[in-house]
This record gives sequence, structure tokens and C-alpha cells, in this order.
Amino acid sequence: MSALQCLTFLFLFLLLQNATSASPLPLRRRPVHNNSTHSNFAKHPRRRVVFPVNRSSCDLFAGEWVRDATYPLYRVEECGRGMIDPGFDCQTYGRPDSDYLKFRWKPFNCDVPRFSGVKFLQKMRNKTVMFVGDSLGRNQWESLMCMITSSAPFIRTNLIHEDPLSTFKILDYNVKVSFYRAPYLVDIDKIHGKTTLKLDEISVEASDAWRKADVLLFNTGHWWSHTGSLRGWEQMETGGRYYGDMDRLVALRKGLRTWSNWVLRYINSPLTRVFFLSVSPTHYNPNEWTSRAKASIAQGGKSCYGQTTPYSGTTYPTSSYLNQKKVIDEVVKEMDSHVSLMDITMLSALRIDGHPSIYSGDLNPSLKRFPDRSSDCSHWCLPGLPDTWNQLFYAALMF
Repeated sequence: MSALQCLTFLFLFLLLQNATSASPLPLRRRPVHNNSTHSNFAKHPRRRVVFPVNRSSCDLFAGEWVRDATYPLYRVEECGRGMIDPGFDCQTYGRPDSDYLKFRWKPFNCDVPRFSGVKFLQKMRNKTVMFVGDSLGRNQWESLMCMITSSAPFIRTNLIHEDPLSTFKILDYNVKVSFYRAPYLVDIDKIHGKTTLKLDEISVEASDAWRKADVLLFNTGHWWSHTGSLRGWEQMETGGRYYGDMDRLVALRKGLRTWSNWVLRYINSPLTRVFFLSVSPTHYNPNEWTSRAKASIAQGGKSCYGQTTPYSGTTYPTSSYLNQKKVIDEVVKEMDSHVSLMDITMLSALRIDGHPSIYSGDLNPSLKRFPDRSSDCSHWCLPGLPDTWNQLFYAALMF
């Protein structure tokens, strides 16, 4: 070996020794900068996990509304004939703005899977999904029908509207998606000539229908607080006694305990899934949304009319239905794992822009001149917020 070769070999040997003995450079993750202006946002981790991968760390109902140009999930024209109630069809009945359609619910610590009608139908093949409750349940039922038909457009379907049970059949998969109208969940009947809310009973007809479902999603709330001409009963019955009225939260609790006892008695199959939708808020009082209220009141506004974007923030200041929500939370919690709570109250409270207002097909056109007293600030436009409820329902059901 020549002198030059020896020197070259020695140089390479020393270089190799130095490389293997030196400490490796630490790998640093690029810091995530939080530019959110929400005061409570820092409490939530910025690392995002896809919901199906890490379900245990995901609170579907804590998050924020973000703009999404791909929304809405469907157009009214993609829904089957007769699917959307005129009262929910805001665009057809003259709503001039559409920005409210471009918001997606984004949980803080996970990503909600996008709805797939085909996957839903495959999962629910030969099954019945039933919504039970008031017109907010109907709102959500109609939303789900549109979501299915728009994302699985070539399926054969059949829609039958009846009272109390309406059924949407997807013939190719033998799937039924139904709505059973029961605004109080408990029975209401004529006794001694008076319309009586029977707090201790669920009708045999309702019980028989509900027990045939594989997935049940219940809701109630608004009807328990109605007064005057909107009150749906003349007297209440409980414990064998009749009452002209009583504390409405006490009545709600009694009715929900009757419902919970029914679930515990009759829904004992591990194959049957039961969900409860928490209270859907109304927006009749602009004083609830603070800074927005001043502008609205200055314009003479006393309702949700004219609201075009969500409330800014991740929590809503107040709601007249929070006491009802507490009762529902309490009863469902007592049922342990028998019922899954769809806690949509707060995320819905932020959507002061999502109601039909005066753009409802159920409203006499002559009354549109009086939005302060004729706006619907209770139900929701379709497409709209109930699509998000169903996105979350889909995530909870499928994964």
C-alpha cells in the first residue's frame, strides 16, 4: 500500500469514528402557533386526531364554527319530492343571503368524518332508524333524508307521510328512516272532555312503534314551556291526580322519568342504539347575544330576523332553555350507558343566523312585513344546522 493510500485510509477511519461517537442533533417539532382570539381556546389541544382513530379523546360537541367553501352538503333540488317542509325551505321562500350555509362545525380535538350516504345505508341495511319527538325532530329527520338522497342519488325510495308515524324507505337497502311525532314523549289524551298530558304513561301505540326500531333518537323540550294558546293540553295527570298546571320543570322531569323507565324496561337488546338530542335553543331575544343586541335593538329588532352569521365565540352567553337542558342531562346520566346524549345545545345556540325567520313557506306573505312578531326563530333552515346534528349522529353511530 502506497503512502498516499495509507493517509487516505487513516483520514476516512478518523472521520467515521467522529461521526458515530458524536451525539445526534435533537429533532424538534415545529411549534404550533395559536392565533385564535377566543379566550378559552387555549384550554383545548391543537393536536388533531381523526375521530375514528381516537374516539375516547374526542368531544364532538366542544368546538367552533369555521367557514367551509364546500358547504352546504346538499342543495334543495337534490332532495326528493316532499322531503323538506315549506317551513324549513328558506332559500325557496325568499331568504336573500346564503353565507349562513358556508359554516362547518369543527370539534377542538378531532375531525368529524364527512357524511357518506352509501356507508350509512350499508351500515343500516335491513334496519330502522327512528326519530321521535317534536318538530325539531322532524327538522332533523328531513335533513337526514336529504343527506342520504344527495350522496346516494341513484337509490330507489318511497316516502309516506302519516300521523304520528312517517316513513322514508330506501328500497335497495331495506332501510327505514322514520319520524314519530310525540312532542312530549309521554301520552296525551282526552279525559272527561279535557286534553290531558299523562305524565306517567306512554301510549301503547307509541311503545309498539318504538320497539320495532334498531336506532332511536328522541327529543323533547319546547312544548313543555308553551303557554296560552300554544299550550298543547288543558290539564296534567300524575299519580292519579289532575292539575290545571304545575312547575314546568317538575312536569318535564316526571315525563322524562316515565320515558327513561320505558327505555330501561323495553330496550334491553345490546343491538338497539338509543340517543337523546338535547334542547335546541331559540333566538327570539337579542339581549341574549350581548354586543349584537345593541345593533339589533337600535334597528328595532326583537328576533333573529336579519342575522346572517354565527355568534362570534365558542360559548353562548345565555339561553332560556338551559334549565330544561339540566333536567335532560340529569335523567340521561342516571341511565348510565343505556342512552347516548347528543349535546347540541351550545353549538346550536351559536347559530343565531340559522333560523327561517320570515323566510318560511308556512308564513302568510302579508305577515313578512312584521318580522318582530312573525319570525320563526325556533326551527332551522334546510340545508342548515340540522345537517350538522346528523353529521355528529353519523359519527357517533358509525364509529
